[in-house]
Amino acid sequence: MTVYSAPIQDMRFVLDQVIGFDQEIATLPGYEESTPDLVDAVLEEAGKLAGEVLAPLNQVGDRQGSVLENGVVRTPDGFREAYQQFVEAGWNALPFDPDYGGQGLPYALSTAVTEMWNAANTSFALCPLLTQGAIEAVGSHGTQVLKDLYLGKLVSGEWTGTMNLTEPQAGSDVGALRTKAVKDGDHYKITGTKIFITWGEHDCAENIIHLVLARLPDAPPGTKGISLFLVPKVLVNPDGSLGPGNDVKCASLEHKLGIHASPTCVMSFGDEGGAIGYLIGEENNGMACMFTMMNSARINVGLMGLSTAERAWQQALDYAKQRVQSADIAGGREPVTIIQHPDVRRMLMTMKSQTEAMRALLYYIGGAMDTSRRHPDAEVRERAQGVVDLLTPVVKAWCTDTGCEITSIGIQVHGGMGFVEETGAAQHFRDARIHPIYEGTNGIQANDLLGRKLLRDGGANAKAFIAGMRELDNVLASANGQHLPVIRTTLIQAIGELDAATDWLLETGPKDIHLAASGAAHYLNLFGTVTAGWLMAKAALAADAGSREGNGDARFYEAKVTTARFFADQFLTRAAALRRIVTDGGETVMAMTEDQF
Repeated sequence: MTVYSAPIQDMRFVLDQVIGFDQEIATLPGYEESTPDLVDAVLEEAGKLAGEVLAPLNQVGDRQGSVLENGVVRTPDGFREAYQQFVEAGWNALPFDPDYGGQGLPYALSTAVTEMWNAANTSFALCPLLTQGAIEAVGSHGTQVLKDLYLGKLVSGEWTGTMNLTEPQAGSDVGALRTKAVKDGDHYKITGTKIFITWGEHDCAENIIHLVLARLPDAPPGTKGISLFLVPKVLVNPDGSLGPGNDVKCASLEHKLGIHASPTCVMSFGDEGGAIGYLIGEENNGMACMFTMMNSARINVGLMGLSTAERAWQQALDYAKQRVQSADIAGGREPVTIIQHPDVRRMLMTMKSQTEAMRALLYYIGGAMDTSRRHPDAEVRERAQGVVDLLTPVVKAWCTDTGCEITSIGIQVHGGMGFVEETGAAQHFRDARIHPIYEGTNGIQANDLLGRKLLRDGGANAKAFIAGMRELDNVLASANGQHLPVIRTTLIQAIGELDAATDWLLETGPKDIHLAASGAAHYLNLFGTVTAGWLMAKAALAADAGSREGNGDARFYEAKVTTARFFADQFLTRAAALRRIVTDGGETVMAMTEDQF
């Protein structure tokens, strides 16, 4: 496995030239200290930790895995020390409230830094990912007492967080959960079993704060009867010191396809009478509170799709530049490096362009999050939150599906050497495969986009977003670069296909939801592809302008424009086919009876 080098030049380009970090994000109230020098320093230092500390542990963690010994989960060699270094350097606190020890830096910048952790070592990065979601949930819905007791340690990373939703009989149907909560004075007693709990038990932190969905005895059925509870592994005294252990334990670890170093736990609550838990939010309103954590996790899982793709791309590129095999098809007798072969170039350009497109999409939603929280104009905040809501399922599903595709291509570039574990290329593919399943499968994300994000408001938010993308046409029309006219034409056609598919779903959904839902996954793919293509066009415009002005790395700018053209040629052109599948391809999905399968 090759080393990981954070793509800081491209990260900085996307932040500055695509989402307007310096002009739009760093000027928001509270972000004034996010100067170019500070951003450069943050990215540079994060890149060092990712490349020098976390990346070398990636293959070690894959081979050793985490193990359960006498009720204690032991992480692989080096993980505990790396996590302590991560915490001591303050990385966990980057985007959080300074009142609780956070650094208060923009989420857009934190997105770039988090990309590094995930690319360097996705198993490691899952731990702070869940902690970040717990911070969001407790900060948004917890009582002041809970915030004062728990947020400081969670923000610092000294304590880690988990999300406990899934149960053996329920799966994605959270409303079918059976874990019970019974009120007992100022707290509740929790009993039940949760499965697939990421970093549910480990040896990297002195306390683990579990956020647990459970049902009160008199709760209504389904999701309307679910409450959310904070259940610490070790009880916390009123002064913040640690007390006795809680009635919580890891019963077993799952044996998985990938992410071997990340302990995926079966958690048992209340084997000795009931785990003490504290209500977050109101009784029977747990799903609304948990969605704060889930939406944060969904965006971060989409980021994991980008990150594993970046790592696979770097390794495939390095291999293609070194591997000598076969003569050039244009002539000659001597074998050449495989990067000279057109089909290998096609694969590498596919990996490069889609990875850059994902980066633009994820940094864009990070910037929208910052605007939704910090902009002084309430109307602007509301519009930005609408973008975050609309794009969350798109980011989660499109980026994770794309990440799986790219890590698979990475194996293909390696040929037979990619299929053996020696090179490490297979690990990226195995690690990436969980991402389309995490935090609501991608089919659930497609249904969310269709039902909650499109049909619920009659398409107002989606149509406004599509109209906003069309506005780039005026800018592209005045540009004269070699590739920009083709990018412009292809983009406008693709936006039209997305608009047509949206109109069809708005008309069809209220009349025949099965027919509309039959194309939901393809609609999400279309939405992600077109949005990413729009951002790639913005990148091409910025790179073309930079090249003309002689301001920066000319070869880098040229590559950005060429990559955007490749994305338009190879992926935006698929928009018409995706629209047709959405509007014309659903009749046979539900046509057969079960016994005809």
